[in-house]
Amino acid sequence: MCGIIGYIGNKNARTILLDGLKRLEYRGYDSAGIALITENRLKVFKKAGKISNLESIVPQELSSSVGIGHTRWATHGKPDDVNAHPHTDCSGKLAVVHNGIIENYQELKKELEKKGHRFSSSTDTEVIAHLLEEEAKNKGFVKGFFSAVSKLKGSFAIVAISLENPDRLLCARKDSPLVIGIGEGESFVASDVPAFLQFTRKVVFLEDFQIAIVKKDDVEIYEFSGKRVGFSPVIVQWNLAQAEKAGFKHFMLKEIYEQPRAVADTISANKELFLKNDVFDKNFNKIQTVACGTSYYAGLIGKFYFETFARIPTEVDYASEYRYRNPVVDKNTLVISITQSGETADTLSAMRLAKERGAKLLTICNVIGSTATREADTTIYTYAGPEISVASTKAFTTQLTVLYLLSNYFGKKNMNSVIESLAEVPSLLEEFLRRQKESGEVEELAEKFYKTKNALYLGRHINYPIALEGALKLKEISYIHAEGYPAGEMKHGPIALIDEDMLVVFVCGKGETYKKILSNMEEVKARHGKIIAVATKNMKETKELADYTITVPETELMLSPIVNVVPLQLFAYHIASFLGYDVDQPRNLAKSVTVE
Repeated sequence: MCGIIGYIGNKNARTILLDGLKRLEYRGYDSAGIALITENRLKVFKKAGKISNLESIVPQELSSSVGIGHTRWATHGKPDDVNAHPHTDCSGKLAVVHNGIIENYQELKKELEKKGHRFSSSTDTEVIAHLLEEEAKNKGFVKGFFSAVSKLKGSFAIVAISLENPDRLLCARKDSPLVIGIGEGESFVASDVPAFLQFTRKVVFLEDFQIAIVKKDDVEIYEFSGKRVGFSPVIVQWNLAQAEKAGFKHFMLKEIYEQPRAVADTISANKELFLKNDVFDKNFNKIQTVACGTSYYAGLIGKFYFETFARIPTEVDYASEYRYRNPVVDKNTLVISITQSGETADTLSAMRLAKERGAKLLTICNVIGSTATREADTTIYTYAGPEISVASTKAFTTQLTVLYLLSNYFGKKNMNSVIESLAEVPSLLEEFLRRQKESGEVEELAEKFYKTKNALYLGRHINYPIALEGALKLKEISYIHAEGYPAGEMKHGPIALIDEDMLVVFVCGKGETYKKILSNMEEVKARHGKIIAVATKNMKETKELADYTITVPETELMLSPIVNVVPLQLFAYHIASFLGYDVDQPRNLAKSVTVE
């Protein structure tokens, strides 16, 4: 969950590390720090809070060409200066940064304390530095690193530097992401590509149970056992402009407005794949979908798609619960994992369990070379580009795009016709977003309701997961209590909450449930709840019942979730903005949850 950056080359490491940390701050922002080797000394600077706090204490004139940095999402130990990374050994000659959880750190700490090691923090990470110091005493920095890593249990991405070998970064990975960037006479290590994207697009994704020795002009990769392995760098297709705000106030707003392009790119990039008849094995008795957060809600909509178009029974599980319920899985089961980053720990664990039991794995992912894509038998990429804001937007709509295509493919539909229908959606999104720029309709509504304390989001049929997602977006970034429900469940409890202070957002869709949702609106109105309806201009009855209506373009029912979610994303964004919150980095959250 934390962000790691490392650099070795001929440029100013101070500037590169601080800039890289700013690009990784979405992964954690409780505290931050850097360690630099300069004039044969190791200098460490760390500070609680945002990167700007750290930047203020690092001397601008400091010169170094090798160093490591870290931005933290706290697991062990409160977020303060002492617990911030990097952590050093007793001698102050080596430093370590770490993402993950060391499960046996207490056992290791006791052993090291008996040998005279002194600990200053309450983190699990500090034990790595002292363990490395102990192992390096007789073996040297490199061999000591191999030995230390072999004694760690848990999940980790580790980068270490030492005065003993100042010409290299040592890296290790197990269950937490780590990527190496290869430049001209310089090398980078990071938790995610945007950290060094301005310098190189040539990358190597470190595999689980691998160690890398990274020099400015050379990279060597080994298994934990010490066996050297080959690797093939890949060229990342993203560019720096895609990872910047491009004039928008926040990444989230930029990413909302990028959705027409993201959906169009996902259709275009996968078009030929779905026009072939023999790409995917279709002989499955059932489908199980595993995902977390927003991706889980995409899976719920995927269930409608698969059971409607392909008539395949489909289950949707929170990945965090999947392996604890002893799921019934066999070789006739297709397990679909949905993950933006491809590094979500719970999703990866669910995938591994399914594979152990003989299931086929298909992942829908946005990051080329990520762990999920390597674990899966088959990968379908979304082409959303880098998603920096913690609250997911364009990843969600591109996931729905892939699920719509895949389910129709499994249902042996005429894919030319399916793609033609879907290809209209980007222009509908563009139309809606253009109108928002001109009219500020959703922003005005947000200004009316940003002081609300509670909200209820309701939808029916394929749009009830959109109600869940709308509520999640509001609570994620504005900290307003919000709950999403299938509208038909309102009378089974939530109706007790409705009074004149309750905001109720209805997500309306055509079809047989339309009249049902009108009845639900009547019930809310009778209890004086404030109603916002997301509806098309032809849904005249909703405008009569609702206090306010957000008008969305007309589309077919099964594609309406892709359109209907966008105003809810904007609504949450503007409310959080009016409240003055950090929209891109909401408290207590991180973009990719890489620990269980």
